[in-house]
Amino acid sequence: MKNKRLMIILGIVPLLLMIPLIGMQFSAEVNWSAFDFLLMAILLTALGLMIEFVLRKVSKKKSRIALIAIVLFGFLLIWAELAVGIFGSPFAGS
Repeated sequence: MKNKRLMIILGIVPLLLMIPLIGMQFSAEVNWSAFDFLLMAILLTALGLMIEFVLRKVSKKKSRIALIAIVLFGFLLIWAELAVGIFGSPFAGS
């Protein structure tokens, strides 16, 4: 069961990356470079692995929910910073 869930997580990452790839075929507004795809693949894989880690190691349901929410919030903050530079850090190229 645990390996199956891990394989599902690793299989979802390329499927999610297909969305901007297909969008690039139909619109000039979606313009990702190879580095963008690589960075998002790393972020999505790390997100999935961190969630898997929490699911394997934490047994209490409330703790699981809280930790997964923290992981998702961190991911969304990094994603937003890379996308539009909401904090204006050098991390986003600002």
